[in-house]
This record gives sequence, structure tokens and C-alpha cells, in this order.
Amino acid sequence: MLLHDTALIYGRYLRQSLRSRFALLFGVLMPLLYLLFFGPLLTGLPLGARGSSWQLLVPGLLLQLGLFGAAFAGFAVIIENGQGVLERMRVTPVSRLALLLGRVLRDATVFVFQAVLLVLAAVAMGLRAPLPGVLIGFAFVALLTVSLGSLSYAMAMKVATPQEFGPAVNALTMPSMLLSGLMLPMSLAPGWLDVLSHFVPFRYLVDAVRDAYVGSYATAHMLYGVVVALGFTALSVTVGTRVFRTAGA
Repeated sequence: MLLHDTALIYGRYLRQSLRSRFALLFGVLMPLLYLLFFGPLLTGLPLGARGSSWQLLVPGLLLQLGLFGAAFAGFAVIIENGQGVLERMRVTPVSRLALLLGRVLRDATVFVFQAVLLVLAAVAMGLRAPLPGVLIGFAFVALLTVSLGSLSYAMAMKVATPQEFGPAVNALTMPSMLLSGLMLPMSLAPGWLDVLSHFVPFRYLVDAVRDAYVGSYATAHMLYGVVVALGFTALSVTVGTRVFRTAGA
């Protein structure tokens, strides 16, 4: 029943996304602008990392896509909650876990598709990375989307208006982006900032994907990244499911 319910919810929201092709393509615009206008500035600079500047920048942009996209996904729940759609779904026998999983799996599908477009653009600009490393990067994007999407939906269930939700998400995502080394490796930062960045879980994902893009798979960064990504996803889905089960009860 869980698989059946999840498939129903997933299909419903995926059809909504496919009907909005403009939004589907517009979501990749910000990382693409970073790729076009920021990437060339890094060419030839001593960045203190293995591989080319593209192998350094593109993994960060992929995770930036998941970070900002999934973090703001909760806006849809606020709208549905205000229109009574969510309440009508919650009084049906459908699993509360399915109500969450259907949404976050749709989000993961959309952002992995956008990640593919971003990588294709990066290849045209000079990115060279092994195919297994690129696929590993897509897997991390999917896990990050599921985890942050779950937390975003849970937060959206707890706030009353978009005016409360937006600033709260911004207050969490901006420091996470700056401290995780999405744009530049934290090895370039002062010692105290590098130490502080280790308390941000996204840093471990960024380091893991960068290793994958240079063909290094059996590394400590990869191990830490996988453990953090899986643990964070399990915790986030658990929290999100609990909120979906109890909110408004």
C-alpha cells in the first residue's frame, strides 16, 4: 500500500511539474548563470584542489541546485494548506509517509533532470569528468533534495504564511551555502572558518562529489559524504512524516 500510495502522489505532482515547462527550465537558471559568468573567472587560478576549475565548480553548482530548490519547496504546501487541498488528502486512508515521499521524489526527479541540463552545459564549456563520477553527483543531488524537501515541507506545515516561511528558509540556506564551500573549496579559507564549516553537513557532500568528479571513489571524503547524506535523509524523512501525521490533528 505504501508503494501504491506513493506512486499515486508522485504521479499527481509530477504531472503538475510537466505542465509547467517554463518553471522546470527556469529552476536551473541561477546555477547556469554561475556557470557562465563565474566559472571562467576560476580558470587558471590556484584553487588548491585536484582537477580543473570546472571539476571544482560544477559539483558545487549541482548541490546548490538541490539546496535552494528543495529548501523552498514548502511554499507549495503553504498554498495547498490555505486552499484546503492538503486537509482533504489527509482525511483519506493514504499513508502519511506517502504524502511526503510522493512530493520529495517528484522534487528529486525534477532537480536531477535540471542537474543533467547543467552538466551538459558544463561539458560544452570544458568540463571533463568520468561518467561514474557524474552519476554519483546526480545521486547526491537526489538525496539532498529528498532530505531538504522533507524538512521544507515540515516547516511549511508549521507556519501560517509565506511571509514567515521565506525569511526563515533564507536564514538557513545562505549560511549553509557560504560555509559548505559550494563556490570555492574551504581549504582556501582561514583556519577558523574551515573548522566552522565542518559543522555544516553539506560540506561533506560537496567534498564527496568533487572527489567523484576527479575519479576518486574510495576516499575518506566519499565515505563521510555517503554516511552524512544517508543519515541526514533518514532523519529528515522521519521528521517530515511525523509532522505530516500530527499537524492539525
